Amino acid sequence: MAAWLAWAIAALLLAIGEVFTPGLFFLGPVALAAVAAAVAAALGGALWLQLVVFVAASAASLGVLRPLARAHLHMPAALRTGTAALEGARAVVTVRVDHSGGRVRIGGEEWSARAYMTDQVLDPGTQVLVMKIEGATALVYE
Repeated sequence: MAAWLAWAIAALLLAIGEVFTPGLFFLGPVALAAVAAAVAAALGGALWLQLVVFVAASAASLGVLRPLARAHLHMPAALRTGTAALEGARAVVTVRVDHSGGRVRIGGEEWSARAYMTDQVLDPGTQVLVMKIEGATALVYE
């Protein structure tokens, strides 16, 4: 078997391995190095030269590409919008809140509310935390 073909098969297997190991991003850069070694072999380079190209390209691609890929894996979470953005917000009770209902003011808007804990009773003026939004009702907790 020709050396370039062996390197090409190795690159293909490494690329397939990369697909099945999400988040790791280790085999992909090494697959690129195997492609570089295949090019060196196709150009008639000796085995020692192919190995040097493979090691150098592995180090270079891992050193450059892996940090870039890992940085993209840890991007900040998308901003929450709509009612999801209200979860965790502070609110003020305007009408007594218990398990059956009440009213709170969240960011200048009046919302119907229920106590998150069924045995809790919250009087007007109490600072509360919005735990969850169910439909148009805020479930709040002191």
